[in-house]
Amino acid sequence: MHEAIILSSILVALLVGAMSPGPSFVLVSRLALAGTRRDGVSAAIGMGLGGALFAVLALLGLVSVLSQFPWIFTGLKVLGGLYLLYLGVSIWRSASNQLHPPTKDTACLKTTAARSMQLAFTTQVANPKTVVVYASIFASLLPQNPSWWLIFAIPPAVFVVEAGWYATIATVLATEKPQSYYLKSKSVIDRLAGIIMGSLGLRLVVSAARGTTE
Repeated sequence: MHEAIILSSILVALLVGAMSPGPSFVLVSRLALAGTRRDGVSAAIGMGLGGALFAVLALLGLVSVLSQFPWIFTGLKVLGGLYLLYLGVSIWRSASNQLHPPTKDTACLKTTAARSMQLAFTTQVANPKTVVVYASIFASLLPQNPSWWLIFAIPPAVFVVEAGWYATIATVLATEKPQSYYLKSKSVIDRLAGIIMGSLGLRLVVSAARGTTE
């Protein structure tokens, strides 16, 4: 199979995975609804960076290390799950807070954008199971001896796919109608987002305690 087709197949598989609802989708959606388009796009960039990091780790063979030392993987799942649980509780607790319109001050926008990017990146890498998904896709589709151009092309291509998908979501949700609806139903939407995020984190912790890979 031609390596360009291989790369395309990998990216399509990862895009399908990114489209599946999860903590990343919940976070980007909420940031786009509650803030500015810049907040949402910055979060999308953070997700793309997290995806590129997972791609690099998978290519470096981190999964083989985790399989030899399962306690490391278990520890990462617990830490990631606790972080998502904390994030869910934080969203729930802030559900009743009044939302102030974003200021037009440039410095403030930069700070908010940087925080959105950092928050998204941390949320993306908080789930160590994702690197296993990446490694599985690479193991299935990569040739036994891939060329150097393919190896170096994968991480930036993954960034474009992940960031592009979430940027699309952020751009749609940062428009006037979705934000207007969010402002009217903020407490309900935030509590729902908090429940989803917390549930995903709790599931990660429970699966680590049971020693499963679900």
